[in-house]
Amino acid sequence: QVQLVESGGGLVQAGGSLRLSCAASGRTFSSYAMGWFRQAPGKEREFVAAISRSAVTRYYADSVKGRFTISRDNAKNTVYLQMNSLKPEDTAVYYCAARERPIINFATMSRGMGEYDYWGQGTQVTVSS
Repeated sequence: QVQLVESGGGLVQAGGSLRLSCAASGRTFSSYAMGWFRQAPGKEREFVAAISRSAVTRYYADSVKGRFTISRDNAKNTVYLQMNSLKPEDTAVYYCAARERPIINFATMSRGMGEYDYWGQGTQVTVSS
């Protein structure tokens, strides 16, 4: 069993920055593809970003491309989401997720909620205007 714990959320003004962290425990972190998703009040959970096991490949939702950066430190069992130029519409609970099952095609699996095996409890990000 893998435990994922997010941190780094908070309240920030529009235009500001936050860095989210997700610490994993329980198994070999470097063997997991990782993703970030978010859920705003009254909306469905949506894909934000994903990173392959080796960090060579990264994908982003169009809404965050150029503003958010996903990265990972396999030595620290941690994945990060650097969020810059934050907007009020970025307000949501942010979740990290891990994919343990074998991956045939990272490009096609990375954006699907059902493709991930483990989820964190989420961290709240609130962007004020």
